[in-house]
Amino acid sequence: MNGITMRYDHIFWICRVVLISVVAITLNACGGDNLKDLRTYVAEVKARPKRGIQALPEIKAVQTFAFNSEGLRDPFQPSARDKAPQEIKVSNGIKPDFVRHREQLEAFSLDDLRLVGTVDMSKKLWGLIRAGDGTIHRVRTGNYMGKNHGKILRVLKEKIELVEIVEDGPQAWRERQASIALAE
Repeated sequence: MNGITMRYDHIFWICRVVLISVVAITLNACGGDNLKDLRTYVAEVKARPKRGIQALPEIKAVQTFAFNSEGLRDPFQPSARDKAPQEIKVSNGIKPDFVRHREQLEAFSLDDLRLVGTVDMSKKLWGLIRAGDGTIHRVRTGNYMGKNHGKILRVLKEKIELVEIVEDGPQAWRERQASIALAE
């Protein structure tokens, strides 16, 4: 076993000497007049006048601010707006369903939504809505869209009609008709 290790060491040493010799010959071959233009350029750069170092810009003093979190809500707790109200007393019988699972298009205002086309599938007309982030969503009657609890009443080829439930004072709600026309 020891003899085999010595042979490998001997072969490794010979390969190392050959490699160093090849590198030395290659570097020697590159040392001719081929580098004359490089040497001229380096000499020109070294001959240029030295520039002074520019002064550091003046650091402006920053006015300190003491943050007082007293009286502010805890950012790690859900806000009152995110919590579903326990009970809403409604005088006219109209109120949004806060328990219902919100749909993707309810994250956008109606101004950020565009009707870009319709699709007739299984004798039902579906609307193709482009959201503010550029994604296309397929909607039909009964879906919700917009930030004001807008429920789609009808999907037509030229527009989508919906009814929104908007706040009309404290603990009061009213319905408002809205539509999204086909974008051209």
